[in-house]
Amino acid sequence: MFKTIINAIKTPDVRKRLLYTLLLIVVFRLGCYITVPGVDSVALNAAMGNNEGLAGLIDIISGGAFSRFSVFAMSISPYITASIVIQLLAFIIPSLERLTKEGGEVGRKKINRYTKMLTVVLALVESIGIYLSYKSAGIFVDDTFLTGALVVAGLVAGTSILMWLGEQITSKGVGNGISLIIFVGIISGLPSGVQALWSLIMPSTGFSTTGLLTAIGVIIGAIILVAGVVFVQQAERRVPVQYSKKVVGRKMVGAQNTHIPLKLAMAGVMPIIFASSFMTFPAMIIQIFVKDIANQTGFLAGLYKFSIATSSSAVPIGYTIANAIVYLLLILGFTFFYTYATFNPAEVSNNIKKNGGFIPGIRAGKPTTEYLSSIITKLTCFGGLFLAIIAILPMLLRFTNLNIAFGGTSILIVVGVALETVQQLESFLAMRHYKGFLEK
Repeated sequence: MFKTIINAIKTPDVRKRLLYTLLLIVVFRLGCYITVPGVDSVALNAAMGNNEGLAGLIDIISGGAFSRFSVFAMSISPYITASIVIQLLAFIIPSLERLTKEGGEVGRKKINRYTKMLTVVLALVESIGIYLSYKSAGIFVDDTFLTGALVVAGLVAGTSILMWLGEQITSKGVGNGISLIIFVGIISGLPSGVQALWSLIMPSTGFSTTGLLTAIGVIIGAIILVAGVVFVQQAERRVPVQYSKKVVGRKMVGAQNTHIPLKLAMAGVMPIIFASSFMTFPAMIIQIFVKDIANQTGFLAGLYKFSIATSSSAVPIGYTIANAIVYLLLILGFTFFYTYATFNPAEVSNNIKKNGGFIPGIRAGKPTTEYLSSIITKLTCFGGLFLAIIAILPMLLRFTNLNIAFGGTSILIVVGVALETVQQLESFLAMRHYKGFLEK
């Protein structure tokens, strides 16, 4: 990995992409410290002293922007939610399905436009909910309509800017822009995690042997967790494919032996991000219509506690267990959804057949499709279940005195995005150093 980064820095074209990406990341981090107009800074520090529940989870993803009530307080979550909605609607609405599968570049641009429009709508709804939720906390200079409009407009504009930054990173920089923004927001909490470990070793009463052992255990567990994620992200099943001799023009092309690489986690880190956004969405909506929901009882209050169970120590253990089970199922569901959206066994089977190829021991056509589908199902089950379990196990930390922002979901996102970015760097370097017949 380090060799890839060094080679990327030495290559002019890739170095420009890296510098452009770093510049936009700096813009993102600077924006996290620009407070929305109409906020009283003194009252804000008092109200945001202890973020838990939904606010704490959003604060982790946004890199502390929510606790500062900056223009990037909502982070990129409305865009993620909009992407989920559009892709789910593509299975229901025939016209959207045609745009997704057969629209090509034009269809992709239309889908992207619809996603942006829905993002602005969701950002508007979420910003109104945030304003109404914190209006009673007295963090705004006054309660006038103009102040509320400024706050809502600032939050919506911040999400729109982040959406634009993500697109620019994807097209002109390195890596997936949306994933990188979330990645940077999460790792910005690394210093607070190190401080939490140090406070275990050196509490106010002096050196603690128990705290030292706990800190060592956490570090070893994190290393094992990262190693497991890297293994799953990099592991692949190679399906052998043989191509017979055929005539191309006036030449006879010889037989070839190759393989189809099928990864355990073909969908990457996006199912984790989507599942997290999906779980917190009910709490965002409930906060808009119900004031002081955390101190109430009833169905809506129960749904709210269920939605924030994994990020609040005040929620009963029953909600946490139920939340963990649903979270696991969502990760599995989104993993299957993304895998089959990116890899179509029938299409791959037809391409193999058209090019005169076959899988040894498997007949071409429908048997090949069924064989590939069987392999994909098994790989996706194992990879999705593995990632879901890793995401859920660190939830047990909330029952200890250890308060670290880096949970299983955070590590999965950080490691997954890092691996994807390095792989894209390698592909850029491979294209840059490739020598065609004109250079010989």
